Amino acid sequence: MIARGIVPNLVISQRMVDRVTEAARHFLADETGETMVGLVIEPAESSPEAMPTLCVLDTIAPDESVIRRSHMFEQGDELQGDIFVWLSENWEACRDLGKDQQGRAIRPQWQTGLRHLGDWHKQPGFMIQPSGGDLMTALRIMDDEENDFDFLLVPIVTLGHDSVTSEEGASVNYFTIPMDDDSSLRMDWWYIHRDVRIFQPITPHIVPRDELPALTPYPWHILNQERLEEEVALLEDDGLILIGSSNILWEADGDLPLEICFIVARGNGQQVFLVETDWDYPGRPPRVRTAPFTGIDPSMYMFDIFEQLWEHSQPAALPPEFRWQPALHLVDMIAALEVAAGTRSATRNPPARRRVQTAKNISIPVERDEAGPAKKPARKNTAKPVRRETPAQAEDDE
Repeated sequence: MIARGIVPNLVISQRMVDRVTEAARHFLADETGETMVGLVIEPAESSPEAMPTLCVLDTIAPDESVIRRSHMFEQGDELQGDIFVWLSENWEACRDLGKDQQGRAIRPQWQTGLRHLGDWHKQPGFMIQPSGGDLMTALRIMDDEENDFDFLLVPIVTLGHDSVTSEEGASVNYFTIPMDDDSSLRMDWWYIHRDVRIFQPITPHIVPRDELPALTPYPWHILNQERLEEEVALLEDDGLILIGSSNILWEADGDLPLEICFIVARGNGQQVFLVETDWDYPGRPPRVRTAPFTGIDPSMYMFDIFEQLWEHSQPAALPPEFRWQPALHLVDMIAALEVAAGTRSATRNPPARRRVQTAKNISIPVERDEAGPAKKPARKNTAKPVRRETPAQAEDDE
């Protein structure tokens, strides 16, 4: 079927269409684009001639390193990579729980991993087909074995089209969206496979949001890098250290999204603090557990360390007078816990607030598992680790 150039089915969430339209409105004069994520649904074994279905669920905007010009667009990568890890790990947790972010049941055909399906970008004028540069880029990506891409979706967005460009119900590889100036946005969809090596038109079918799974909202530690840097800097100023990476994704309460967790300790202390933050921190207060800091082998994989600490941890009791406010920081809660435990003077205040440009995490070196990410252990209580560490460690593993 590949040799004959047959393309798969294509389903697109209305959410993706809305995000593309909004992005195009923001960058009318310059090229722009985003990464597309979704699912590859294999046909039933009883239908050997059927084709897979590509489901585009959402797009991820590039970070501030993106370059936008009237005839050039280059994606950023760090922010998109971090967000993909977050979405992917939460999707795996959704599959484990059997429901998506909005509590709807995960259908059997959706039981597959989240994938990067390709990138869309806006081109100048009426360049509705991918350029020669787009072809070379797509071939280079697919030929790189480390990328593990056997196909890519490469849709093209153009502006200024007439409001009606096709007959009603016609099977074409594009759709149009009315814009504010009585013209229309046009999005042409193209598919390329590693074995065929040419762009082929592929027909999109737009479906309402609630007909496809809902992905997790983006978390605070990715969206608010300044807050994360300040949290780390304030912990440093108070003589605390972060063990391993700056944060770990963990299912701590049997509910989604996953929690963003930190292992915090004092260099000469006999216990560690396992700090849990929700995706919308500091809107909701963090939670802290304590565990004895003994029997930890620095050569252990980071998630094994976290799991071992978690199994021997217990909720930390805050003093009744402590009230969380979004203006507070993690260091304030840890200070209150130390005062309540008698290990800190009540007159010793946490460090002064400060704004930082960058923050270097203080960490105890931990050996990485060269064989790849840690295997997910059997669930104990309601907490479990996810397959990969957050971006800084994931890059090391790769």
